[in-house]
Amino acid sequence: MKISIVVLALSMTATLAACATPETRVRNGLMSAGLSAPISACMADRMVDRLSLGQLSKLNGLGKLGKRNAGDVTFKEFVKQTRSLQDPEIVGVVTSSGVICAVK
Repeated sequence: MKISIVVLALSMTATLAACATPETRVRNGLMSAGLSAPISACMADRMVDRLSLGQLSKLNGLGKLGKRNAGDVTFKEFVKQTRSLQDPEIVGVVTSSGVICAVK
């Protein structure tokens, strides 16, 4: 009986982790890429409404290339990295979101 409860608890934990919202994933990806936590949260909120899941996945790949501490990368550096994805829509959304979030 105790084993089945432990298995159920582990299963529920794994399920909840897999169900992280796209916004949470994007925010964490931006922070892994080196952007500050407040800017990452603000940008993620805007970007999930404006980009497709495929485009968000491409952006997430930037964070996996070289994990950095949050705040280590300037917005200008991040935009430069984003241009390497060669998707003008991503660059436009990242740029506009970053500018708006920086002003907030």
